[in-house]
Amino acid sequence: MTHHQRVAILVGGGPAPGINSVIAAASIRAGLEGLEVIGIRDGFQWLMQGDVDHVEPLPIDKVSRIHFRGGSALGTSRANPTTSAAYLETVVASLQKLNVAQLITIGGDDTAFSAMRIEAQAAGRLRVVHVPKTIDNDLDLPPHVDTFGYQTARHYGVEIVKSLMVDAKTTSRWYFVIAMGRKAGHLALGIGKAAGATITLIGEEFTTPVRLQTIVDTLTAAIIKRRSQGREDGIAVIAEGVTLDLDPRDFQEMGDVERDAHGHIRLAEVNLGEILKTRVGARLREFGLKTTITEKNIGYELRCADPIPFDIEYTRDLGYCAAKYLIEGGNAAMISIQGGHFVPVPFSQMVDAATGRTRVRLVDVTSARYAIARRYMIRLRRDDFEDAEALATIAATAHLSVDDLRRQFAYLVENEPAPLVLKEDAKG
Repeated sequence: MTHHQRVAILVGGGPAPGINSVIAAASIRAGLEGLEVIGIRDGFQWLMQGDVDHVEPLPIDKVSRIHFRGGSALGTSRANPTTSAAYLETVVASLQKLNVAQLITIGGDDTAFSAMRIEAQAAGRLRVVHVPKTIDNDLDLPPHVDTFGYQTARHYGVEIVKSLMVDAKTTSRWYFVIAMGRKAGHLALGIGKAAGATITLIGEEFTTPVRLQTIVDTLTAAIIKRRSQGREDGIAVIAEGVTLDLDPRDFQEMGDVERDAHGHIRLAEVNLGEILKTRVGARLREFGLKTTITEKNIGYELRCADPIPFDIEYTRDLGYCAAKYLIEGGNAAMISIQGGHFVPVPFSQMVDAATGRTRVRLVDVTSARYAIARRYMIRLRRDDFEDAEALATIAATAHLSVDDLRRQFAYLVENEPAPLVLKEDAKG
């Protein structure tokens, strides 16, 4: 390896706590080896245009204390070079003009896919590693390995929900809290479970495509059951990604929505909280019930928060390993720390054969983690329909007969996960 060739660092996708820590650790490790490190501004945006002016040097004294802060010192964007071979070649050629021989990308599944395609396009002209970043926690890593930023986002999400829970109880209202999670419900479930939310809804629990009415009825039934227990307040944490699983007939009602450079619906433009607030309020009025519902989207408050110590330590390890792996000749891998050990995940193992894209890790709704979360939620359950006294109380609250309650809501428990059974170790 020739030391006159530069290392470049680039950030793509949405922000996540810990980005600056990766940048700092990688820059310091490479700098101590005598390598020059540069930062590429705004993801792939300028490189795709052949513009090599949006770069900045990353010497050790410039980055040594940025690990405490949220956001990205290099900015970020969702610019997508994989839409054409011409863009990919322009990116590679731009990096060559900058005398870059090693590239570290930091991002989620879309940036990982871009990194894979650029490495393939370079055909040996460039070595590339990817550091997995997303508060959605949905990159294809082992179940026990989080993506960086997730723990910080969950931490601050729980703090927000804690305050909303006090307000909900004080004012006898419900909050519908929409949490980020385009394809997977890890963040919503993590926030809801840790905060003790009344109910949490994630896309993975529904059979797709899901009808909007099913989501509305699930929330409506939770509010009715909660009221039958003497409580007028509650918190529902809802993963924004449930929007993506909606039946096309329901989705059409939301009108034209904007898409990003990767073709994804801009979920922030789909006001899921407002839609559910309106629909659930109308559904409750069918039963002569009224409650105040307030919708709250907490995505953007979490993405650029200062990382908690867990994510600072974690991302410094990732940044160090990314630089050292490249220095030692590594290439075409996602950087991971598993059980305290560095584990490179080859790009070739990250591709979903069915889609040709990077695999996405979904919430395992058959796991004990999810089963326990469901058990603590206030929502209609199969055993409610097997308990005549409980069912009668819920029906009376909704001003319905038991038969009418069954007719309108029993379908909600058809796909309820099986009860969790904890078997003793055979050896005692």
